[in-house]
This record gives sequence, C-alpha cells and structure tokens, in this order.
Amino acid sequence: MSETVQKTLRDSAALRWTALLLLALAMFCSYIFMDILSPIKDLMQETRGWDSTAFGTMQGSEVFLNVFVFFLIFAGIILDKMGVRFTAVLSAAVMLVGACIKWFAVSESFIGTGLEAWFTNHLNYIPLFDELGVSPFYKGMPASAKVAACGFMIFGCGCEMAGITVSRGIVKWFKGREMALAMGSEMALARLGVATCMIFSPYFAKLGGNIDVSRSVAFGVVLMCIALMMTIVYFFMDKKLDEQTGEAEEKDDPFRIKDIGTILSDGGFWIVALLCVLYYSAIFPFQKYAVNMLQCNLTLSEPAAGTFWAGSSVTIIQYVIMLVVAATGFISNFQKDKVKKYSFLCASIIALVVYCYMGYMRQSAESIFAVFPLLAVLITPILGNYLDHKGKGASMLVLGSILLIACHLTFAFVLPLFKGNAVGGAIIAYVTILVLGSSFSLVPASLWPSVPKLVDAKVIGSAYALIFWIQNIGLWLFPLLIGKVLDKTNPGVTDPTQFNYTAPLVMLACLGVAALVLGLVLKVVDRKKHLGLEEPNIKNEAPAAE
Repeated sequence: MSETVQKTLRDSAALRWTALLLLALAMFCSYIFMDILSPIKDLMQETRGWDSTAFGTMQGSEVFLNVFVFFLIFAGIILDKMGVRFTAVLSAAVMLVGACIKWFAVSESFIGTGLEAWFTNHLNYIPLFDELGVSPFYKGMPASAKVAACGFMIFGCGCEMAGITVSRGIVKWFKGREMALAMGSEMALARLGVATCMIFSPYFAKLGGNIDVSRSVAFGVVLMCIALMMTIVYFFMDKKLDEQTGEAEEKDDPFRIKDIGTILSDGGFWIVALLCVLYYSAIFPFQKYAVNMLQCNLTLSEPAAGTFWAGSSVTIIQYVIMLVVAATGFISNFQKDKVKKYSFLCASIIALVVYCYMGYMRQSAESIFAVFPLLAVLITPILGNYLDHKGKGASMLVLGSILLIACHLTFAFVLPLFKGNAVGGAIIAYVTILVLGSSFSLVPASLWPSVPKLVDAKVIGSAYALIFWIQNIGLWLFPLLIGKVLDKTNPGVTDPTQFNYTAPLVMLACLGVAALVLGLVLKVVDRKKHLGLEEPNIKNEAPAAE
C-alpha cells in the first residue's frame, strides 16, 4: 500500500516543486506585464501624448472590473466551481487577451485607424460612472490610452483570478509538506518580476537607438504566452495527480451574500481591511510612478556612446547579477551549516553592491528602482520563520508602517536636496528603496496570518473576498489620484523628467500614517481581547504519539 502512495506525483519532491515552478513562473510573467509601462512613463508622454492623468487613469484601470463589476467575486466562484487547473488556464488565457489588446493600443498599427477615431470621439461620457466620478475614461483622454485601459481591465481580471488560484494550487500540492517555504518561494519569484520589468521594459523600448514603446509591451505579450503554456502543462500534471489519488479537487469556501452582514459588523474585519487598502495603496500605485519620480529627482547623465555602460550587453549582465543577489540571499536562509549560511549571505551582499554600482554607472533610474524587491527576497523567509516561532505580528505591522512613512517622506523632502549631487542622490535612492522593500515584506508577512485570528472561521472565505475587493478599490483610485495631483501641482510642465513629486509622495505618506494608527489600534485590541496576534503561529506542543 505504501508503494502505491509513493508513486503519486505529489510524493515526488522534484515533481511537486516542478508544479510550483509552473505556477510561480506564470505569476512572475504576470507581475512583469502588470508594470510594463511604469519605467517608460516619460516615453509614453513623449511618443503617445499621455500626460500624468491619462497614464494614471490607464494604470488604475487594471482593477476597474474587479471593483465595479465585482469580477473578483466571480473569480472566486469560478475557482470554487471549476477547480484549480481549469481556473489557472482560464486566468492565463484572459491575461493574454488583455495583453494583446494593450499591445495593439500602443503600437504604430493603431495610429490612424478607424478604431482610433472611434475611441477619440466616443466614451468621453459614461452615464452614472461620470456622475459618481469613477469613469475609466474622460473627455480628452488619448484614444490609445482608452484602448490600453480596456485591455488592462481584461488583464486585471485574469491576474486577480490567477493570484487566488496559485495559492490554492500550492495548498493542494504541499499540504503537510514544505508549504510555508513553497509560498515564500512563489512570492519571491513573483516579486522578481517587478525588478525584471524595470530592467527590460526600457531596454526593449530603446533597443537599437530607435524608441518604440510597443516593443516593451510585445515583450510582455510573449511572456504571457509562456505563462499560458506553463498553466497548460500544470493542467495535465494536476489532472494526473487527481487520477492517482482519486481525490476531488479541493475548493475554497464560496462567497456568500448572507455572510456580508456578519463580516461588516466585525470590528476586526474593518481593521484588517483598512490596513490592507491603506498599505497596498501606498506601495503598488507608487511602483507605477517610482521610475519617473527618480528621473525627476536624480541627476542622471547618459553614458557616452560607444562605451560599455551605454551598450546593450550591460543590461543582461546586470540582470544576471540581480538573480545572483536574489538566489544567494534566499538560499542563505535555509543553510544549517553556519559557514555555508554566511558564505551565501556575503555573496549576496557583494553581488548587491556590484549591482548598485552598475546601476549608478548606467545612470539609469529604472535599474536603480529595480533593487526594490531584492531585500524583500532576502528577508521574507527570515520574517516568516520569526513569526512562526516568536510571533510579534502586530508589532511588525507597526514597524512596517513607520518604515513606509519614512521612505515616502525621504523621497519627498530629502532626495530633492541632492539634486546636482549624482553620487549622494544615488546612495539616498538606493538605501530608501531597499528599506521600502523590507517594509513590503514586514506588512504582508504579518497582515495575512492575522486574518484568521480576527475574523470568525465560519466566514473566513467570504472575508478574504471582501478584503481583496476593498484592496482593489485603493489600487484603482490611487494611480489615478497620483496622476491628477501631478498635473495639478505641475501646471505648464511638459518635460516628463521635471515634475515635482512632493504632493503625491506626501499623500502616500499620509496613507502610511493612517496605517500606523490602525496598527496601534490593533495592538490595543489584541491586548484587550487576547487575540494572539503577538503570539507565535507554531506553539510548543508535545509530539503526537505514533
């Protein structure tokens, strides 16, 4: 009987990690496409006429259908009814369709078409949505931005569906095994997608000295094709596993309308939901403007033509070094031998210093911001292990919020003081970005495990659905607000590298202040009600009898 069990795919470490790799690579590709235009905001204004309002409106459109058409809820229902493998393939296909539409919108082929004329003359007023101030379009918005927004809406539906599907797939393949490590590894790989985007999107847009923003989006479309292929391979692996075990697919608890009243009357739910929307709204929308913010505040000079730093090969070399930073840093957390542990850690730090030096020599705002996820990759396993064995989840939320506030205020008031000081500005930027990345590890690592301790277990599935929906409201609203605030506070500025980002950054810092207040409230609630937020997830228990 034991031999039969050992023959299942799940019992083979190589095969279950292969299943994880397939899902993680799909998310890696989706993270790249999510921010594919973020590092070339200046080029979008120069070549397509997208001002900050148009850019922000398009970026916020990613979650529009999830928020206002409740597709996020439908995605949960689809996952519940159809299972992991079908939903994984469907989500990748939906993302690919949206990506193709977005690529066509920014390509030369779109210019001068009847479709461009139609979008220029239509969708300038949408009843009810305009009255409520939530329309995804506006009068005067470039036609290419409108069509790109339509594609991004579709992509966003698939991306959100993929996010909840991947988590479910990991549980299925790793239940009773290395689940925490698997989830941490998937998160680390997905976040590397942000860095990959920052490195390669400008690379393809400027390839050959001829600027073409559609090449960057085409790169993303190719990756989405790869993501679809990955999910198809996963489909057959997962199907084979079910045939071997005879198990039905595990499904999430469905979203139930009757649970809404119970959840909304729960004070713990509101603390978590508001913390979530405040914190994530200060991070993800910022990513979409971060490169342009650095371009406006750093003194950057193009490397001399014909030198190594101006060539295309340096991009590939720098990316390889980035992967070394991430891989050695991540591996160091799982070495029991101290010599090996610190050897990997030292290798990671040395590679990080080399990467930062190369980013400075390239005088590239994109490669400077690309360090954002690297420290997170290094410390996420450390934080997870600390939470499991030591606790202090509420304290981590508070610390993460403090770091978030400090970073945005540094970008707003300290970094501009170093305008004209190339070295000093780069050092301040690198340190602040790395600290912001560490904050991005602290808060999610402590926030999500707190939900089951605050919300009644009977409605946990529905509570997660509502929290994600509220989070998406912020992810829709703040890219749009940042764009509007930029245009309002920079009247007459046409050079996309000369914006003053103080007002948007102060706005994001205020979100951090609100999150900090809620974090402190959460600590008080935890102390009064003994919710166990400061306690470790793993209790010291006697081993069960064999």
